[in-house]
Amino acid sequence: MRSTIVVLVSILSLMAAREAPRVVLDNQRVRVYRTTADSLPAIEHLPAVVVSLDSADAVWLNDAAGSSAASTLRGPIVVVQPRGTAAAATPSTGSKPGDAPFTGMSFKPMFENDRVSVIRARMEVGAREGYHTHGSDTIVVHLSGGEIEDTADGKTIVNRWKPGDVEFEGFGTSHSARNVGGAVDVVLVALKP
Repeated sequence: MRSTIVVLVSILSLMAAREAPRVVLDNQRVRVYRTTADSLPAIEHLPAVVVSLDSADAVWLNDAAGSSAASTLRGPIVVVQPRGTAAAATPSTGSKPGDAPFTGMSFKPMFENDRVSVIRARMEVGAREGYHTHGSDTIVVHLSGGEIEDTADGKTIVNRWKPGDVEFEGFGTSHSARNVGGAVDVVLVALKP
């Protein structure tokens, strides 16, 4: 009886540590989950970028739900699964992340393949990103959270982000941004057509 209780408590502890996969963004171009690394088997068997919120690492998995590489991941993660194709782009349609005029920002490529380009970006206090048009659908995975003033279509709003929040910046959309809080760290996942 005592050993049964110990086993049951151990199983319940493991289950409590897991975060069931939760879809946080879903459209024709991408499905994004927020979960924990040990819950990857519960998502779709599709290729994905997996971003660790603890280590800020990002990896490409050809089968996010069945990959043995997932066993090296720990803690909370964001899973970005590209799907579909983008509208036909022309060379002058937009810019890549980091191409717009900016001050107080840094961009570090993490990896690229035929489906995505993944970049680590940081906005220092007071950083500004000039008006630009997105040349690809881009998923922003917030690592640190923060406050960013965003101006689009003549309207200015302040977005307040928490670690693990995700935003979708669509192909052809235009805006400018300014950091009005502490330093902001993100991973940018630019989807290729």
